[in-house]
Amino acid sequence: MTTPLRSRRSFLTELAAGIAVAPWVTRGLLAQSPNSVVNHATFGCGGQAWSDITSIASHKSVKIVAGCDVDEKRTQEFRKRFPDARVYSDFRELLEKEKDLQSVNVSTPDHMHAPIGVTALNRGVHVYGQKPLAHEVHEVRRMTEIAREKKLITQMGIQIHSNSEYRTACKVIQDGLIGKVREVHTWSSKKWGDNGKMPEPKDPVPAGLDWDKWIGVSAMRPFIGGEWYHPSNWRKRLDFGTGTFGDMGCHIYDPVFKALALTAPLSVRNDGAAPSEHSWATDAAVDYIFPGTAFTEGKTVRVVWYDGDQRPPQEIQDAAGIVKGEKGKELPSQGSIFLGTDGVMILPHVSQPRLGGAAENKTFEKVKSDNHYHQFIETILGNRKACDANWDYAGPLTEAILLGCVATRFPKQTLDWDAAALKFTKVDAANQFIKRTYRKGYEVAGL
Repeated sequence: MTTPLRSRRSFLTELAAGIAVAPWVTRGLLAQSPNSVVNHATFGCGGQAWSDITSIASHKSVKIVAGCDVDEKRTQEFRKRFPDARVYSDFRELLEKEKDLQSVNVSTPDHMHAPIGVTALNRGVHVYGQKPLAHEVHEVRRMTEIAREKKLITQMGIQIHSNSEYRTACKVIQDGLIGKVREVHTWSSKKWGDNGKMPEPKDPVPAGLDWDKWIGVSAMRPFIGGEWYHPSNWRKRLDFGTGTFGDMGCHIYDPVFKALALTAPLSVRNDGAAPSEHSWATDAAVDYIFPGTAFTEGKTVRVVWYDGDQRPPQEIQDAAGIVKGEKGKELPSQGSIFLGTDGVMILPHVSQPRLGGAAENKTFEKVKSDNHYHQFIETILGNRKACDANWDYAGPLTEAILLGCVATRFPKQTLDWDAAALKFTKVDAANQFIKRTYRKGYEVAGL
């Protein structure tokens, strides 16, 4: 792509040391005029990134000035839609050259969320980060801390958080329509896992794909075709994605976390399958114990996750009034069951909640939706105080989800969690999966 303003060696040395010239450090901290234009760039140009960038660009005050993708083919539609935007293949080069940038969205495979996001934060740029916020728990913690320290605007890409369905569900719980919540069962039918054998790496790298930059912070390995990694099945692979739970857990756990005002879990346990040497498993059954809150019964509350073919036990479904084959009472393919002292709430993903048990005949008003993407821009413009899924909220949510991913590696073992110390206290082997070492040349200050 374009030639760096200074040598790549010099730039990477400064990047690792956390050095940046003054305009980069301060520009994101300056108050925005309500009538100003927000110069925005996207990391990722296809797939989820395309949805993100077109949604953000629909705000009247946004100007798309740049895009970055390691696959030339995935920039073609972007070039047509935003012909004046500059296109890069290296995220570091974009952030070095685009001096007047106010905001970015990071919509890449999971393993690159933190390095790109923190590099942007280090430059004083506001960040819309796709879920899960990062690939590792340590990365999430540092992203949250750095954004807070620099007073930058953040939002995580859990757009259903701002939809009527999830907003209404949270209000139903917090208004006490089903009483105090005793436990919650959540699930997704997706199967972002693979128990098969890894194919032999005999395929050439496709033209236009920069494999080195796609690998990014991870250890280098040969390319495998057949979509084993790119463009979609990376979610199944341990080093690049976070499986079904990392993908859908951030969505489906979101209203649970918000409605119950949950904090860090006390423990997590997987009673499902373990990953293979290269890929996440399907059919997880991840059991959390959280500290109790004002909206739960007792000192702790249990929240359980199931995916693949796993579902809540029959007795839980019976308590929720689930009836197989009966329209309006069937178990959704994805969703949650909240068991309360005065009734039950079933929350399909994505539909309005329905009440059962002693609360079946109670009524509630729907809460209006908000534009999740425009929240981000409006907050940058100074028209609102904060985004609803800013990282002070989304960071702890993502940490909890990623702890469940770690737990799948240790089936039938209860992992006690010390959130302040960022470590498991009894199964020390699990702590190796809290933080990763970045590949040489991709180190990022603060991580």
